[in-house]
Amino acid sequence: MRWNAWGSAESATTLPQPIKDLLGQVLGISGEPISAPTALEVQLSPSRLTSTDVAELESIVGPVGTADGDRLIRSGGKSTLDLFRRRQPHQDAPDAVVAPATSEQIAELLRWCADRSIAVVPFGGGTSVVGGLDPEAGGLRGVLSVDLRNFDQLVSIDPVSGQATLGAGVTGPRAEELLGAHGFSLGHFPQSFRFATIGGFAATRSSGQASAGHGRFDDMVTGMRVVTPTGVLDLGGAPKTAAGPDLRQLFLGSEGTLGIITEVTLRVRATAPITLHEAWHFPDFITGAAALRAVAQQGGGPTVMRLSDEAETAVNLTSPGKIGATDDTASGGALAITTFEGTGPVAQARQELAAAVLTDAGGRSLGAPRGQAWEHGRFDAPYLRDALLDVGVGCETLETATTWSNLTALKDAVTTALTDAIATSGSPALVLCHISHTYPTGASLYFTVVYKCSDDPIVQWQAAKAAASEAIVAGGGTITHHHAVGADHRPWVAAEIGDVGVRILRAVKDALDPTGILNPGKLIP
Repeated sequence: MRWNAWGSAESATTLPQPIKDLLGQVLGISGEPISAPTALEVQLSPSRLTSTDVAELESIVGPVGTADGDRLIRSGGKSTLDLFRRRQPHQDAPDAVVAPATSEQIAELLRWCADRSIAVVPFGGGTSVVGGLDPEAGGLRGVLSVDLRNFDQLVSIDPVSGQATLGAGVTGPRAEELLGAHGFSLGHFPQSFRFATIGGFAATRSSGQASAGHGRFDDMVTGMRVVTPTGVLDLGGAPKTAAGPDLRQLFLGSEGTLGIITEVTLRVRATAPITLHEAWHFPDFITGAAALRAVAQQGGGPTVMRLSDEAETAVNLTSPGKIGATDDTASGGALAITTFEGTGPVAQARQELAAAVLTDAGGRSLGAPRGQAWEHGRFDAPYLRDALLDVGVGCETLETATTWSNLTALKDAVTTALTDAIATSGSPALVLCHISHTYPTGASLYFTVVYKCSDDPIVQWQAAKAAASEAIVAGGGTITHHHAVGADHRPWVAAEIGDVGVRILRAVKDALDPTGILNPGKLIP
C-alpha cells in the first residue's frame, strides 16, 4: 500500500462535487487541498542498529532493510491517527525491516532479539487501524519490523474434510485465488480484504462482511503454527477437543504480543455457484434493527446482513461516489443490505425465508440493484477518507458490539459522546452508524464520524476517541468488536476483562515472552 494513504495509487479517488458542496454547507470547507510532505521530505528517526547488529541479522534472515524507503512504509498502520502522523515532517520508524522465509528463521530471530534487547513488530498487510503497528521499542534499544510476505503459500488442502492450511502472509485475494483453483473459498471479506493477510486476520480476530453466513475469522480457524521466544507451538488437529483450555484462543486476537503466527489452518467451503442480492427499506433504524434480530434469531438466513441508520442512509454511503437520498429512500428511513449464497434452490430458499421475516417486521423490498451496488464498492470507502483528509476533513471509524436489548441505548450514547467531543474542538460532527455483524444475542455497531480538522488534528481526534471509548465501556459495549486493541484501545482493556483477566494476560506474556520483545505497547495493559 501507499506509505501515506490507504491502498494503491491507481485506486485513489477525488471528492465528487456533491460531497464538496455538502462539506461547504456543513463544515465550511473550501475543498482546496492541504499541503503535506512527500516521502523524500519526511525525516525518519535514525536507525539505532549497529553494523554488527545488521551483520548478525543478515546471517539469520538474509537481507536487512535499513534504508528510509524500507522503514517508512512500515512505520505504522492506516488509522486516521496514523495518516495524520504521515503528514508530519518528522516520524518514528522501525530501525530495520527483515523478511524471514521459514518458522525456523523466525525462531532464531526471536532468540537473537531477546539476547540483544530488540523489539519485534510483526507486519502483514499493514492495515491496522488501532495503532497495532506503531514502532514502539518498549524501553529496549531498537525495534525490528518482521515482514511475513514470504509466508505466502497454500501449504496444504484437505478437500474431503473441507480444510486448508495457508501461510500467514497470504493476502485475502491471494487466498481466494489459491483456494479457488481447488473449487473452494474462505469467504472472509473484511473491508481490508484486498491487502490484509491470513496471519493478520487471526492475530486481530477479524470479522468479514459475510459473517452472518460464514462466521468470524476465529470461527474458521481449526489450527495454527505460532513461533514464540520460548518455542514453537503447533495447535489444532481434531475438529473439537476437551483436552483442557483451547490454546488456540490465546493467539487468536493476540496481535503479535505472544508470538508470531506463521501458518493458519482454516475451514473452507465449496465455492458458491450463485449469489442473490436484496436491499430493504425500513421506516427507521429501530424498526430495522428489530427485523435483523428476528432473522438472526431464526437462523438459516443471509450471508451478508447489514443496516444503515437514517444518517448513513441519507448520505448513501452504500453507493460510493454518490450523495444524498435516492428515489427509494427519499422519505428517509434506514437501508438494509442482504446477500444469499449457495446453489440456486438453497440461496432462493434462504432469501424467501428472510424476506418473509423482514416484511413482517416492517421492511419494504427494494430489489437487487442496491445490494449489487454495495457489493461492487464495498472495499473502496477508505479511499474516500483519504480524499477528505486531503482537504482538511477528518473521517474516522470505530466499532463495538452489545446485546440486542442494549443496542439503541449504546448507539445513542456513543453518538452523543462523539458529537459533543468534536463540538468542543470547534466543529460540528456528522455521525453515521450501521449494524455490520449480527448474532442471535446481539450485534455490532460501526460508526463513521466526519468533521472539520482543527490546527492539531491528532489531539482533536484522540479526545473524541477517548470520549467514545468511555461511552462504550460505560454503556455495556465491548471496546472493540473486530478492529482489535492495538495501542489505541489498550487503556480500556482492563475495564472489560477485570484485574484477574489482566493478571492472566500478563502471566501468559511472561511465560512466552519473558524479555518483552514482542510488539511492546499493544493489547496487554
